[in-house]
Amino acid sequence: MRTLNRVLAPTLLLTLLAGCAALPEAPPPKRNVILFLGDGMGISTITAARIFAGQAQGGSGEEFSLSFERFPNVALIKTYNTDAQVPDSAGTMSAIMTGTKTRAGVISVAPVVARNDCAGSLQNPMPTLLEMAEDAGYATGVISTARITHATPAATYSHVPNRNWESDAQLPENAVAEGCRDIARQLVEFDHGDGIDVILGGGRAMFLASTEADPEYPNATGIRRDGADLAQTWQAGASGRAYVWNRAGFDALDPATSGQVLGLFEPSHMQYEADRARDPGGEPSLAEMTRFAIERLQRNGSGYFLMIEGGRIDHAHHEGNAYRALVDTGAMADAVSVAESLTSADDTLIIVTADHSHTLTINGYPGRGNPILGKVATEPGNYTLDAQGHPYTTLSYANGPGYQAEIPDLTNVDTEDPDYLQIATLPMAGETHGGEDVAAFASGRNADQVHGVMEQNRLFDAMYQTLFPGEAR
Repeated sequence: MRTLNRVLAPTLLLTLLAGCAALPEAPPPKRNVILFLGDGMGISTITAARIFAGQAQGGSGEEFSLSFERFPNVALIKTYNTDAQVPDSAGTMSAIMTGTKTRAGVISVAPVVARNDCAGSLQNPMPTLLEMAEDAGYATGVISTARITHATPAATYSHVPNRNWESDAQLPENAVAEGCRDIARQLVEFDHGDGIDVILGGGRAMFLASTEADPEYPNATGIRRDGADLAQTWQAGASGRAYVWNRAGFDALDPATSGQVLGLFEPSHMQYEADRARDPGGEPSLAEMTRFAIERLQRNGSGYFLMIEGGRIDHAHHEGNAYRALVDTGAMADAVSVAESLTSADDTLIIVTADHSHTLTINGYPGRGNPILGKVATEPGNYTLDAQGHPYTTLSYANGPGYQAEIPDLTNVDTEDPDYLQIATLPMAGETHGGEDVAAFASGRNADQVHGVMEQNRLFDAMYQTLFPGEAR
């Protein structure tokens, strides 16, 4: 019997091994990355938006938390460009998307490329994470409340030595002669994988000819000089593609289908969240676009990369209008909540960060719960006065259009009015960026790679290792 067992044991083992080999291979695990980019969402903006949102819900505000502030991993991010102490969005987003810091004003090209150097940009493009994801079979998406050809979204898919080359109308003749393409054309002629699956934002005029009337504003036209309708060109580029430009078209989209979608909801930037309800054609919110994109991209069983920009936080700050900046920050926090509800921390990395800060300051000694857009008061109505004997606001800017040669008496001014411009210390037509570090919040797969004080381009590594674990760049 023992002899028989010794004979059967190897035979049984070989049989079992053969049976295991015949089993189908387990599918690779899904891996997803969602990058939220609050353009200009510095730490002072987050603090003020937190208080603003908490007060809107009837609390004092200070104890409130925006959705992403509950993420377990937080880092401080250095934002400088290779040639700038205070950065711009093109160089900063390029660093996040390519893993390499570069100059201000250029998009996803190496730092050796000078601004406007077309030939140099053609010789020195830097591959982006979205391009890598498409080449590897991932689904991809780009969402922005700014023009989809603006610096932040453009850094995910294009390569230009000047961020302003959004359409051929901005391309100089020498750049055309040297073979450079505008950003809108690069999006339509994107040749990685099967193309970006979900594209939602503003910037319709960059895709329409100057002779073509805008569908929402009949007195406006596109700005392209080449006569092209790039939205139609994109739609004809593959079967099953859908192009929409208003709320009705967006609502008619079925997230359960798998066709690619291009949505361009404004000739330029989308409306501020505070003004969105008054848009003639109607626009989806950032949260609604986020929900649609995730539900659509999830149909790809191998995973996806999705970039979502709250682009108008930055624009409101440039205009010296804290109200709209804070409302748009809250809208992005709502979109983050949607992403959390639709994903699992086991297979999805969510990062929320900013490309740079602004000069917004929170100052004085207001009492707990004092309206964040109001005047500094230790208790309601008991205003703290400046050296001239006038009340002043908790929020102000270091520079910008709110400058006044003589500081006004704000006693009877409604500083909480949505159109109020906070007083600025220095006169500027547009308020500038700030140079301090910004925050990054991370949750889910590989979130522990976001910690400490980080160079901005290192955020790329956390995302890359999530989509391509163990692979060297």
